[in-house]
Amino acid sequence: MRKKRVLLFSEGFGTGHTGAAYALAEGIKLLHPDVQCRVIELGKFLNPTVAPWILSAYRKTVSSQPKLVGMMYKTQYNKSLNRLTKMALHRIFYTHASQVIEQLKPDLIICTHPIPAAVISRLKRQGLDVPLYTLITDYDAHASWVNPEADRYLVSTSRVKSILTGRGVSPELVTVTGIPVHPKFWEKYNKAQLRKELGLADIPTVLIMGGGWGLMFGKDVMDSLTARMDDIQLIFCMGSNDKLVSKMGSDPLLNHPNVRILGYSSEINKLMDASDLLITKPGGMTCTEGQTKGIPMLFYSAIPGQEEKNAQYFVELGLAEVLDAQVVDKWFSLLLREYNGLEELRMRRIAPERQQPQNCAQTVLQLLGKPAAGPVEPWGSRTQAARTEEAVYVTP
Repeated sequence: MRKKRVLLFSEGFGTGHTGAAYALAEGIKLLHPDVQCRVIELGKFLNPTVAPWILSAYRKTVSSQPKLVGMMYKTQYNKSLNRLTKMALHRIFYTHASQVIEQLKPDLIICTHPIPAAVISRLKRQGLDVPLYTLITDYDAHASWVNPEADRYLVSTSRVKSILTGRGVSPELVTVTGIPVHPKFWEKYNKAQLRKELGLADIPTVLIMGGGWGLMFGKDVMDSLTARMDDIQLIFCMGSNDKLVSKMGSDPLLNHPNVRILGYSSEINKLMDASDLLITKPGGMTCTEGQTKGIPMLFYSAIPGQEEKNAQYFVELGLAEVLDAQVVDKWFSLLLREYNGLEELRMRRIAPERQQPQNCAQTVLQLLGKPAAGPVEPWGSRTQAARTEEAVYVTP
């Protein structure tokens, strides 16, 4: 019998969209190994010359003119991609998309970014007969996510479902699944043992994530962070910003035994388990990973638009605060004075009845007619060979 095939399309605007696609693919494969999954950043795959230029321009705009990005988000919030834009995207980037689909013959296409969702919708209007699921990777729903040809929407919260139904989407087509996180985040590690494994001191620990593009906050916050380095351990994880890692590594202020400066890490799940507080930008994926780990979060430099909405959701939920020097001081005092109470609160947050990180993968499998095949083997216990075969991430 032919195995079911799931094709996941994303785009590289930030790291969260592709991260969600890959997390869902790995979750599906872990729950049902007979389902084949493939993740493709469609623009980069089909047009590797032009796409990086556009992504670079987007990154520079976000970094240098965030207010412009926010204004564009808000003014276009209730407007879907117009017909001319969809046609231009189709011609510039995705003229060969139908050939890719024909070659891979998926039983289901899942899009984790509005642009490929719009393109696949156009192909469906032209006769493509493959179900299209749109996975919204934030805690808000811009109108650009909405296409009449989508067969189902997978969303983070009931609030996002309400936004979609308010845009005319039938409630029966919207399933609240949560944003998927990689199966690595489904597991919980012993903090003391993990710190020993990672070579960390067994003291209150703060994980500071710079996002995919690096760290952005001022001197007053940095002074507050470093004021108690003798008592609180700091782990700076700066993503792909190698220049910033080098600069921070040569900063005398950070030359302290309780400070770790890392670049890209594939073990964020372990770093979160080893830490007691997370300081991060409020990207949809990172927020969801932090929620899965039950770690309290402080948010900085939210990109106007969807990241502001993400921050608002988690602050209202009581799982996060917006970062400033006074908030840092407050939380560092809590870590030193009420450490055990904070840890007990965290354990309640990650109780099984409150956390279902595999829900999105289970939902997709049920809709495919492939419920989870027996007990799930923990990700960490699988051999490296088995793990790397789970899902295919395609690059140009």
